[in-house]
Amino acid sequence: MPYITKEDRQKFMWLEQELESFGPDMQAGDLQYLIALAIKHMEPYNYQTMNDVMGALAGAQMEFYRRTVAPYEDTKIEANGDV
Repeated sequence: MPYITKEDRQKFMWLEQELESFGPDMQAGDLQYLIALAIKHMEPYNYQTMNDVMGALAGAQMEFYRRTVAPYEDTKIEANGDV
């Protein structure tokens, strides 16, 4: 889960401000580049680190679905009817 303490979030405030500057111009390729750049700095390169990165990516995907995609789909079901 991507929930860290408020104190730990402070070290990422600069990044959040930079990302806000993209506005609606941020593309999927930009996101993939940022993710790859962050992963590049995960060391040491060993099985445990690689496994941790894959777990973090899978968790982020599931959290995105739970918090963003599923509620959006629910609004479309209400608007257009269920399958």
